[in-house]
Amino acid sequence: MRLQLNGAPIEAQATTLADLLDAYGFTNAKVATAVNGKFVAVSARPDYALTDGDQVEILAPMQGG
Repeated sequence: MRLQLNGAPIEAQATTLADLLDAYGFTNAKVATAVNGKFVAVSARPDYALTDGDQVEILAPMQGG
């Protein structure tokens, strides 16, 4: 399936958001996720089905001042 991941087009075999995170090495990372501009909570990721054309954002927290 074709997705946009952080603005870049990708081909993915993942069917859920959790599967996609696993495939890209974010299995245990503390990140925020959004699909098509909507926040997806950690608890919802295993059941959040992805569809062709979805726009996925993975955001890591930043420190600074």
